[in-house]
Amino acid sequence: MKRMLALLLCVCLPLLPGCTAASAAKELTAQNVYATNYDGPPELAENVDTALSAFGLELLRDTRAAQDGSVLLSPLSVALALSMAANGAEGETLAQFEALLSGGSGLDVLNARCAQLMEEYQSLDGSTQCSIANSIWVDPEGQIREDFIGKCSGIFGAQVFQGDLSAPGIVGDLNGWVSRHTNKMIPQIISEPFDGNTAALLINALYLKNTWASEFDPNNTYKREFSHASGNTESMDFLNKGSCTLSYLQGDGVHGVVLPYDDGRLGFFALLPDGDLDSWLAGLEGNELSELLTGREDTLFLRLALPKFEAEWKGELKDILAVLGLEDAFTPGAADFSPLGDNPEGYYLSQVIHAAKIKVNEKGTEAAAATVVAANGAGAPPEDGITLVFDRPFLYGIVDLETGIPLFLGTFE
Repeated sequence: MKRMLALLLCVCLPLLPGCTAASAAKELTAQNVYATNYDGPPELAENVDTALSAFGLELLRDTRAAQDGSVLLSPLSVALALSMAANGAEGETLAQFEALLSGGSGLDVLNARCAQLMEEYQSLDGSTQCSIANSIWVDPEGQIREDFIGKCSGIFGAQVFQGDLSAPGIVGDLNGWVSRHTNKMIPQIISEPFDGNTAALLINALYLKNTWASEFDPNNTYKREFSHASGNTESMDFLNKGSCTLSYLQGDGVHGVVLPYDDGRLGFFALLPDGDLDSWLAGLEGNELSELLTGREDTLFLRLALPKFEAEWKGELKDILAVLGLEDAFTPGAADFSPLGDNPEGYYLSQVIHAAKIKVNEKGTEAAAATVVAANGAGAPPEDGITLVFDRPFLYGIVDLETGIPLFLGTFE
């Protein structure tokens, strides 16, 4: 019997070309009958923002602790895919989703806030290009309820596809969808069909291209040494600015900068610990990152040097999400996804696959993300100006400067 759900989270990772097997899925039409407007107490929506900010930091910190080397994630992409899955949960399983993603405000507020954020990010001013797409892929034998499909479609704007998720053709279908919705930055997220017990896939794809409010002069890009965490050094291009006013960040054992985009809402930040990046990250808790970003202060920079780079990452997040509080959702027998479908043996989440890529250059940044879920305190800056050179491992990200919600978070090591 079909029991498994899969979440695929991919963020702009160029892989091999998609499979050319015959199409295995067809698009269906779902009834969009679910209201997403929220008119309750604003503090409940703020609880969601706070929870999503904390979730992003904890996800990055725990992922980094579980492996060596640089990491790149889109916490927003992961959260949107998980929020779709939460609409199929009940009991303690739902309570764990709500605690992690809504800050105790509940599923209805989480749904409304997700819908609102998707609309706001896709209609930003300036030259920002943002595309957020969701889809649900159901197996005909998975016994997935129309009500759940309708929620994914009505609240998250998800496209609905039906087909044999274990058929070879599903590889090309799914990879093609992800590629189209990440501006071809992620041409392939899977390389083989899913297990025959997979009942449904929940997928989020995020594409984001931003232009700096003040671009870097290409004539000021030059080589300098970067000291990697391994101890090796590498000569690489650095973006440079001098005698400019930027948002300075300073906290306990760390300082950094915020580079705003021309949309007035999002910004790129980079934080350089005074000591070891691993030790500093391990000590971060809750909303420390959000509080640090909201404590930014416009300051004269005598010099700023930031690597010009591309970064990418791909991995499985199931075990990390279980540690963060979603333990029941991944445990057969304990998971309660009864609103999702009619399988007498129930359902559980079997995979959360995430991949990410980002490009940082003189003009701005370009990033993409996709997520597939499978069911089976600031100090004063120096008065004489700041010199900040990111020539050793640092934390960076793209963040909503109004709410503190991270769209992308990464370590460059």
